[in-house]
Amino acid sequence: MASSRIQATARQLSRTFKKKTRFEIGIASELPLAYKKFWREWKVLKPAAVHFIPQEGKWRRDELTGETLPVQNVSLPLKHPAEIHEGIWGGEAVIKGFQKRDPQRRRVPHYWVPVLKRTVVKSEVLNTHLSVTVTDRTIKLINDHYGFDHYLLKTPACDLISMLALKLKKQILTELMNGCPRYMHDPAKQKTVYEEYKTYLTSYTPEEIEWYGLTWYEALSKVAKLKEAANRPVPLKNIYRKNLVEKLKAAEMENEKSATDDIATTTSWLSKMNPFGKKDEA
Repeated sequence: MASSRIQATARQLSRTFKKKTRFEIGIASELPLAYKKFWREWKVLKPAAVHFIPQEGKWRRDELTGETLPVQNVSLPLKHPAEIHEGIWGGEAVIKGFQKRDPQRRRVPHYWVPVLKRTVVKSEVLNTHLSVTVTDRTIKLINDHYGFDHYLLKTPACDLISMLALKLKKQILTELMNGCPRYMHDPAKQKTVYEEYKTYLTSYTPEEIEWYGLTWYEALSKVAKLKEAANRPVPLKNIYRKNLVEKLKAAEMENEKSATDDIATTTSWLSKMNPFGKKDEA
C-alpha cells in the first residue's frame, strides 16, 4: 500500500512540476519574443515532405486484402552535415539506411547523398549575383517561385534549414525595410523593386528582422552584449567632469544675470539724474 501511494504521489508530482525548456534556463530566459518566434519557425514547425509522398486522410484500404489500415506519415530520419549550411539544398539532406545488395547476404548500411552542383543565382533586392551550391530541387523551387528572392521570402525557416539561406533572407528583409538603398542611383528601379517585394514586410516587425537568422549561441551572445552595455559602469571621472561642467554653466548664468541687473540699475539711476529725460506720468 505504501509503495503504491508513493508511486501515485510521484506521478502526481511529475505532472505538477514540468521540465524547464531551453528558454527558461539561465540567460536564455531573457531572449525576446522575436527570437522565440524565429526558433519555433526554424526548429519546431514540421518541414515539408521531401523524401516521401505523404498520404491524405486518416485511414486507407489495402487493395489486396481489403483491410482498413491507419495512415502513418512517418518522415525519414535525415542527417544534416555541416556542409549543408554552406549551400542551399532545397530541403534535401543525407538519408541513412540499409541496402540489400545481394539476396544471399545481409543488408549493409548505406548513405543516400543528394547530387550537389554549383550555380549562380541573382538576388534582385540585393542587386548582386551569388555563386552557391544547390540541388536540382533548389533550382526547381526557384523557378516555381519565379525568382531567388521570392523563394527565400516565401519559404519558412524549417524548409530552408541552411544558415546561408537564413542569413540571405535576413539581409533581403533588412534591405526592404530600409527601402532598397542599393538602387539609390536609379529611383525608378528602386520604386519598382520595393513595390514588388514590400508585401513580405507585413509578416515581420523590425525587431523580428533583427533577431531573424541567428543561431542559438549567436542569440545568447547578443543578449549578453546588450546586457553588458546596459549595465556598463560609468567611471567616476566622467561623473565628476559632468557635474563640474554643469556647475560652471550655472555660475556663468548667475554672473550674466547679475551683470544684467547691475546695468539695469545704473541705467535707471542715470535716467533720474537727467533733467532733459522723459518724466514718468503721475
